[in-house]
Amino acid sequence: MLFDVTINCNTYKIPIFVRMETKLTLKIKKKTIEKGKRYAKKKKTSLSRLVENYIERLASDEKEENEITPLVKSLSGIVRLPEGFNFKKGYSAFLAKKYN
Repeated sequence: MLFDVTINCNTYKIPIFVRMETKLTLKIKKKTIEKGKRYAKKKKTSLSRLVENYIERLASDEKEENEITPLVKSLSGIVRLPEGFNFKKGYSAFLAKKYN
């Protein structure tokens, strides 16, 4: 949205960003709400903003987690390991050889 602002007889168009907000009712334990409010106060924010940021982060992490880059796709299937290969032992042996 653009608003006209007049300063010293000059008119400027100023962009104003409006957040669309909707109310949401959550059922949360009273103790948890109290802890959240204390934490929000320490961080100089609101409990609503904390919940919003948390949900945004969860949603973005999920997208990134499932995304496979073209490089990874091209490398898939290159290495063939024996059936029942123990990755922990294999990696431990690699590290022991590398750093000894």
